[in-house]
Amino acid sequence: MSRIYLDNAATTTLDPEVLDAMMPFLTEKFGNPSSIYSYGRETKMAIEQARKSVAKILNAQPGEIFFTSGGTESTNTAIHAAIRDLGCRHIITSPVEHHATLHTVEYMAHTGQATLSFVNLNDKGHINLNHLEELLAGSKERSLVTLMHANNEIGNLLKIKAVGDLCKKYDAIFHSDTVQTVGHYPFDLKNIYIHFINGAGHKFHGPKGVGILYVNEDIRIKPYINGGSQERNMRAGTENLYGIVGFAKALEIATQRYEQDSAYIKGLKTYMSDRLLETFPGVTFNGDAAGSSLYTVLNVAFPMTEKSDMLLFNLDMAGICVSGGSACTSGANSLSHVIKAIHNGHASEMVPIRFSFSRHNTRDEIDAVVEQLKDLV
Repeated sequence: MSRIYLDNAATTTLDPEVLDAMMPFLTEKFGNPSSIYSYGRETKMAIEQARKSVAKILNAQPGEIFFTSGGTESTNTAIHAAIRDLGCRHIITSPVEHHATLHTVEYMAHTGQATLSFVNLNDKGHINLNHLEELLAGSKERSLVTLMHANNEIGNLLKIKAVGDLCKKYDAIFHSDTVQTVGHYPFDLKNIYIHFINGAGHKFHGPKGVGILYVNEDIRIKPYINGGSQERNMRAGTENLYGIVGFAKALEIATQRYEQDSAYIKGLKTYMSDRLLETFPGVTFNGDAAGSSLYTVLNVAFPMTEKSDMLLFNLDMAGICVSGGSACTSGANSLSHVIKAIHNGHASEMVPIRFSFSRHNTRDEIDAVVEQLKDLV
């Protein structure tokens, strides 16, 4: 059975060029970057070159880039640092954040380290900027605003510069989970008021298990993981050498291919939405699919029927890889917290399926999926 992979928001295939860049550091260039002999200095140099490459692409300073195990660690580091080191006692977030954010801020609130506020959403699932300003203006203590740049389930894009401007106005710390946008959009961090962003290599054809945390040079924080002096005393633990090299290479390739890939993938998304609308009466889309949304993600709401209730399972049996939401919760039977939030809890009449695309997908695959859906909806 041939497989059609349309879950690229969860993870992407490793680019062969990225693997080629990583291979020397999986074989002969195996030195520990903390060692002072030549093998160690060689690998340390590779890490610093990767750091410079990432910083240049994001328009940041190399000293602002720290390599981590991925988006979850980076998010946890940023939120904990804002409370512990930067004087934030009030957290503002949204109900549709990734669980790496939600579970962390809920822990902070539960343990009494900070109060927690949720910004309202509009009818498309976007952040209500007026309410955000009300929360900032009404806070008696310094706030941490943590809002994702693009929602991993429905694709909605945040007006990141506008949020940054509000944070600057009210002297708030701003963290944005940019896991779905680093490697997919250009960044200009020098010209955005922001203190933390994060990325994960496997979202743009890089390796799993490696990510970044950007820490604005104007702030000083303490390590989240203690131990050795790696990452300039900011992230203890022997560096994921080949992962770091692979992350930088994948980001370089994604940046070089941005114009052609983004246009091509957006065309696939539009083509699929058109095919679904013309084929299935009653189909709608979750979030702002035709507006301010990721070009890689299309979250489809199929009407609930006796057949569609098993849609995710049946698509899997047909060799079609999609998800019902975040990859972190796709094994769950219930609707995700994101779908519940944007529909105010009234989502029991739908079956949400997230289709997410990469440059490796084709219109023929989309046609095949639509044909298969005719028997399953």
